[in-house]
Amino acid sequence: MVGLGSMAGYGIQSMLKEGHRHLSGLEEAVLKNIDACRELSAITRTSLGPNGMNKMVINHLDKLFVTNDAATIVNELEVQHPAAKILVLAGRAQQEEIGDGANLTISFAGELLVKAEELIRMGLHPSEIIIGYTKAINKTIEILEDLVEKGSENMDVRNKEEVVLRMRSAVASKQFGQEDVLCPLVADACIQVCPKNPANFNVDNVRVAKLLGGGLHNSSVVCGMVLKNDAVGSIKRVEKAKIAVFAGGVDTSATETKGTVLIHSAEQLENYAKTEEAKVEELIKAVADSGANVIVSGAAVGDMALHFCERYKLMVLKISSKFELRRFCRTTGAIAILKLSQPNADELGYANSVSVEEIGGTRVTVVKNEEGGNSVATVVLRGSTDSILDDLERAVDDGVNTYKVICASMCRDSRIIPGAAATEIELAKRLKEFSLKETGLDQYAIAKFAESFEMVPRTLAENAGLSAMEIISSLYAEHASGNVKVGIDLEEGACKDGSTLKIWDLYVTKFFALKYSADAACTVLRVDQIIMAKPAGGPRREAQPGGGMDED
Repeated sequence: MVGLGSMAGYGIQSMLKEGHRHLSGLEEAVLKNIDACRELSAITRTSLGPNGMNKMVINHLDKLFVTNDAATIVNELEVQHPAAKILVLAGRAQQEEIGDGANLTISFAGELLVKAEELIRMGLHPSEIIIGYTKAINKTIEILEDLVEKGSENMDVRNKEEVVLRMRSAVASKQFGQEDVLCPLVADACIQVCPKNPANFNVDNVRVAKLLGGGLHNSSVVCGMVLKNDAVGSIKRVEKAKIAVFAGGVDTSATETKGTVLIHSAEQLENYAKTEEAKVEELIKAVADSGANVIVSGAAVGDMALHFCERYKLMVLKISSKFELRRFCRTTGAIAILKLSQPNADELGYANSVSVEEIGGTRVTVVKNEEGGNSVATVVLRGSTDSILDDLERAVDDGVNTYKVICASMCRDSRIIPGAAATEIELAKRLKEFSLKETGLDQYAIAKFAESFEMVPRTLAENAGLSAMEIISSLYAEHASGNVKVGIDLEEGACKDGSTLKIWDLYVTKFFALKYSADAACTVLRVDQIIMAKPAGGPRREAQPGGGMDED
């Protein structure tokens, strides 16, 4: 009879390769996963809201990020733990779908899992918690519909005041105190490029040019493009410009085949050089005769070609990036021609003016196109450091994405709900009442789901240096009296009506953030075993809570 000691293993050990790792049960799998998610949400939570703290992240390329934007933070952290990655994916989905609310998604999912851990330690099974959380999120969506401000579903996407009102909270969460300067700029840029059918609004049509020096108050919006390079020749300004775009560069083109030219005398050499010169002049003259007075090159500009461009009073610009060249064509209505030749009238673009200007010591080319149907607008941002400019750009992106959500055909939704944590407290209050009507064990999960909403006012208060307990109790007292719009005024440290503060959140942002959070939390809770195969090469590495790695 063979003894157990001589066997390769028994149970799951005999089934899998040597060196694998198998974790199962509450302590090893579920609670370890929850712990990792708690660590991740603790990182992003302190960056929630207008007074959120900045994180200094240095990525694997040694690039420094100083930001409170959760999407940027979690992308650059390179999270390794598989359970924490689920939260990162939920945040990324929110960022791609709506463009704002990634921090709320990750922080709220982390809070739900912390509350789930309390329930597990009380003796509830993860399945009962999942059932309770599913009921709670469905009820939450019902309550959210009731909290929508009446009349907000109908708005004119070209009304600047209404647009600013909706993007205010998204911009303020990144740049608190600057929203009154930034929002009108972003709104102007979005309205300028909004097509006749707003559903076709393209986020890429609002560009950002970051120029060091000055301050935010020096920022402006240009109807057209701002290129961060100088003109190639000596001509620096052209009014009513007709523009020819050559994607292959402005230079003498090399022949397709290699050949040898045998020259017997100096006269022949001189004639050969003159022929080349005459050919280039002929091409440039043909461009000038077509009515064009600006040439844009997608590649190199030859010295001889530049000489003839100067002679025929043609302004020359060089745009190396093919993406920038496409946007330039979209701005001016030009059609890019592959090689240097005479363009047709319909291939020429038009701009009111093309001029080289100096902004804060940087020479930039401003292409203005102020007549109707303009397809690209540029927000010129000014700031003292690159980090500040990067953060301002993220705030502008959030504002533009908010406008996209209002216009987009898929989820065109301009409905607004009270901001400043008013919605969260009202949801917590109503969900607690709902949990008392349930009879099964899932009522405890619904009650904990309701408690999780307190994370938002608590975090907003703590980040602003206020007493969280006082603020939350004051909010509950106000909401119990029927004042559903009362939220936190962070400047005065008191509870005030959100409608008078003009703090509103987009319904669709909150809807998706809460839905993704609940889905991510339930996904993590459904995992009851972790099986890690041995890596193909090198020592086996074990994922630790918080994303760390441990060698055996």
